[in-house]
Amino acid sequence: MSILRRLPADVRKSLKIEPGERVLTFAKAGDGYAVATNLALHLSDGARLPYEEIDKASWNEEGVRVLTTDGAWHTEQITDPRLLPETLRERVNSTIVVNKHVNLPGRGGVRLVARRRPGGEVLGWTFVFDDGLDPEDPGLRAQAEQALEGLRRSMGV
Repeated sequence: MSILRRLPADVRKSLKIEPGERVLTFAKAGDGYAVATNLALHLSDGARLPYEEIDKASWNEEGVRVLTTDGAWHTEQITDPRLLPETLRERVNSTIVVNKHVNLPGRGGVRLVARRRPGGEVLGWTFVFDDGLDPEDPGLRAQAEQALEGLRRSMGV
């Protein structure tokens, strides 16, 4: 069995890449390839997932499941991931500027996360509420906003 050392040229050309975006690693995924660049994870179905929009990724023997910050799940079957898990972890972690869990009065808590695009400015903050809390509850959101303002003042971000 030969090991593919370079991404096939036709796959590279089919990627929706931005200027300055370069391939870091790749893995065979079903009938295509999953490709990690310096800016995003590209899935075999053509989906481009910028690292600052990936909330979490979990790996098992069948492949990867990725949750994006908009709540969408993406799955990719990958039997030989090569360096993809390590690259994905490092790239996603590099986008996190602040990640702090704050307790809310009598309700559980919220994780306040500031993300930035690789090499860019802070894009904004995300609220990740503890399980069982309704992110649409206006009172809960107001408490989270207050916690965020306190955190921003104390950290200067």
